[in-house]
Amino acid sequence: MPFYETVFIARQDLTEKQVKELTDQFSKIITDQGGKIQKTEQWGLRTLAYRIKKNRKGHYTLIETDTPAPAVIEMERQMRLHEDVLRYLTIREKELSKGPSIMMEKSGGRDSDERDSKPRDTEDKDTKKDDKEEAA
Repeated sequence: MPFYETVFIARQDLTEKQVKELTDQFSKIITDQGGKIQKTEQWGLRTLAYRIKKNRKGHYTLIETDTPAPAVIEMERQMRLHEDVLRYLTIREKELSKGPSIMMEKSGGRDSDERDSKPRDTEDKDTKKDDKEEAA
């Protein structure tokens, strides 16, 4: 069976428990039609880039599945009809991700902690000072 990754955004005024129940409801649709839920992640309440149906924030949830296409179609149909779901997106994957998603990982690599450790204008002054010393 193909692998799918679905992310949906629920309204901001729902509680964590209600979002979990909503996720279980969509997961049940998948399992009832012979699919398997490989991973579910609650990304929490996050600010939206723009207002959607008068909401500035939304609860993000990721569901990774190994399921037949008709089950995904039914789940998307239910999401479209459910008034608590603001947006959803399902994509087909070649293989499922291993470990936590990028959204769940801690900061590392190119994050602002490394960039902001030394202010930019200080770096420029140090470089100019070194250039003057070399010229002399």
